[in-house]
Amino acid sequence: MKAASAFFALMLLATPADAADHTPDDGYVILLHGHSRSPHLMQKMQRDLSAHGFAVLNLDYPSRAYDIRNLVEIIWPQVDAFVKDKSKPVSFVGHSMGGLMARAYVTAYPPQHMGRMVLLGAPNHGSEVADLLKDAKLYKHFGGAAGQELTTTWQSGAAFGAVNYDVGVIAGTRSIDPVSSAIIPGQDDGKVSVKSTALAGMKERLILPVTHTFMPENPGVIRQTRQFLTTGAFLPARPHS
Repeated sequence: MKAASAFFALMLLATPADAADHTPDDGYVILLHGHSRSPHLMQKMQRDLSAHGFAVLNLDYPSRAYDIRNLVEIIWPQVDAFVKDKSKPVSFVGHSMGGLMARAYVTAYPPQHMGRMVLLGAPNHGSEVADLLKDAKLYKHFGGAAGQELTTTWQSGAAFGAVNYDVGVIAGTRSIDPVSSAIIPGQDDGKVSVKSTALAGMKERLILPVTHTFMPENPGVIRQTRQFLTTGAFLPARPHS
């Protein structure tokens, strides 16, 4: 009983950092930050999308406390309550692990009218950095259950369904973490390889010279995200399939 009470208490913590209370012209957008991050990193994205007609929910959630499936259960009541007009499209933007959260959410609770999804540096095939650190006591403590799900060997099972909606992927090639980059094969953003961002069924992938940590705040990334959510395609700028 105590465990259940604690779980539902944490559900109350998964509250929007800020959400515009209006009928959206272009639908709803759910923003999901990465592991050990906060909605603050998504605020510039939120302001831009709100200014262009979307109703935006910039969620906070305890990313270190539970695994991805349980985190989806935690955020579901907030998302469901926010989407007042079920006939409007519901889109998702996920940074890093937030991208995995978005995919898992749509699998568990597909919106009545699914919009589009943009994944920012999401480790769709895991991260070699997580592989190296997964058995370290400090990483286990700091990363929690979700941290173990960021490895390249994690078996997602039914957490992620088939991609039957428009997905745009943005990958970065600039790093401010030379140690991590030395571990990751090929091009990377300091945390995730470009190769790992690929997703079967994605509509388009865009590779930009941006870093993993600050990707959601990059003006070019914000502009391209809005473009994809609005049109289903990125602006011409080194797209890769």
